[in-house]
Amino acid sequence: MDRGAFPRALRGFVAACCALVLAACFLTPGKFASELVLTKGGAFAFSYEGEITTMGLNQLAAMGGNGVFQAACVDDDMEPRDCTAAETADQRAEWEAEQDKDAREKEQFLKMFGGIDPSDPEVAEKLVATLREMRGWDAVSYRGDGIYDVRYRTEGVLTHSFLFPVLEDMPAMTHFVSVTPRSDGSVRVQAPGFGGEQAGMGQGLPMMMAMGAMQNGGKEAAPEIVLPDGQFTIRADGEILTNNTEEGPVSEGGMKVLRWTVDETSKTAPTALIAL
Repeated sequence: MDRGAFPRALRGFVAACCALVLAACFLTPGKFASELVLTKGGAFAFSYEGEITTMGLNQLAAMGGNGVFQAACVDDDMEPRDCTAAETADQRAEWEAEQDKDAREKEQFLKMFGGIDPSDPEVAEKLVATLREMRGWDAVSYRGDGIYDVRYRTEGVLTHSFLFPVLEDMPAMTHFVSVTPRSDGSVRVQAPGFGGEQAGMGQGLPMMMAMGAMQNGGKEAAPEIVLPDGQFTIRADGEILTNNTEEGPVSEGGMKVLRWTVDETSKTAPTALIAL
């Protein structure tokens, strides 16, 4: 009996599930603080400081066989024993077929992200360089393991929608925050990256990654996943028409303030409609 059969069969299922979960989440928040200030006339100021991560993608892109063939057989009592020549040959053929399948699946996975391999160190440096060239990114550094430390600040007038983050030459992604002005003077704020399916992916991702570690017979430690952990704040001098905070708006210094605590349990994306 081949004791590695279950982990090998499981790996494809794990990779498929993770790819579906992460398909729209090229970048996700880690520990952060973010604030949006809206004032009458449509002026705005936005900031995000903390971690941005591609960690889940890095680990998924690196999934695959262990790269070294080793036959493994057990007796009727599930005790390890030496494999026969025929068993070794059969397992080697199966292993080689799985290596080819892994390579094809990884190629398809990378196509979902414009051919970008998040686990490639050169990609990390390219992303840092891209962000540093774009206005608003005051500080960007790569910590490793798919984690970036950033400080972003911008301000202007809402003559059109504002989205964060937006990256040059990178695949489409779920934006952390979108701010959309309406013709009646109100502003719609949504933060899909701070809740709902995107932030909530942290509930299932650690389990799936731990399952993925079983691909080497349980020898591989489950990776530590960086999950959303922070606060999103809106300050506005207009009227709060709708919002989905737990506490509702509070008054501070002549402004109406909304706060959302964001973590892996956040079921609903922060949303507000504000008349300016």
